[in-house]
Amino acid sequence: MTTQYDTHNEFPLPSGLRAAADTLRTWLGEADRVLITAGAGLSAAAGYDYGDAGRFRELLPALYRLGLRSRYLLGVPLPADMMWGYWAVHIDDIRFGTRPNALYRRLRELVGDRDHWVMTSNVDALFARNGFDQDRIFTPQGDYGRLQCTVPCAQETWDSKPFYDRIIAAYDRESGRVTDPAALPVCPNCGADVFPNVRVGPEFVDGAFMPAWDRLTRWLDDAPGDARLLVLEFGAGFNTPGVIRRPGENIVRHSPGARLVRVNPGHPDVPDDLGNRALAVPFGADDLLDALSGSELSDDRSV
Repeated sequence: MTTQYDTHNEFPLPSGLRAAADTLRTWLGEADRVLITAGAGLSAAAGYDYGDAGRFRELLPALYRLGLRSRYLLGVPLPADMMWGYWAVHIDDIRFGTRPNALYRRLRELVGDRDHWVMTSNVDALFARNGFDQDRIFTPQGDYGRLQCTVPCAQETWDSKPFYDRIIAAYDRESGRVTDPAALPVCPNCGADVFPNVRVGPEFVDGAFMPAWDRLTRWLDDAPGDARLLVLEFGAGFNTPGVIRRPGENIVRHSPGARLVRVNPGHPDVPDDLGNRALAVPFGADDLLDALSGSELSDDRSV
């Protein structure tokens, strides 16, 4: 593969990456509005890879000894005390860390003072924790920061951190179990099981997130006729393409002058009908931001 060198740090860049960065820089300069859309690939590039077996072993050694290797544990039959131990450790790591994340901060700097919104399937709140306005973030898949009844007995959710703090206080790392049954959360209304307020089925309570959807649609509908919209999509593949990937395409398709930049090392293809209004970037978000800034991305994962 041919390479060219970054003029700032003299690191070799893969062929095409510099051209993609130059095009993005031009399109961003011409944009009046920016919609960032993002899937799991963005947080993976930022250091939160659910499939990272090494990180899984570090956080959850008891589950690793049982043969489990990743955080994708939905459907794995575990006793309630082990499952809640997993949820508490996992969510405390990915949702409630306080250190800034370098990649998300650089993305916020890239957008600058342009009029912008965020739509993401990620439930880790990394956008809001790294400089993006919470009132301009739509999270259709939910938020690890909330719990809900599994029935559900009411369209109500609760702050999850106090629950997880109690679980972690009773969590035995070596056995992977929660030693105090009273620490296992139940619905405060009906006593049924609870679950993180994320979309896994028809019982998902989405009321807390729909006002943001209403504000986002108004923002899109109220755009001046000559406004240029740039949709920047990061790490949205085909696990749930109807949540981020296809809506972003349709927004560009029905917005005159809008453009789409799709950043995805595995699935960068863009629709043919968008023609020269769409750019496929077959690299990770960290690679692209490195090429734009000419600097290396440090691993600032909160642990």
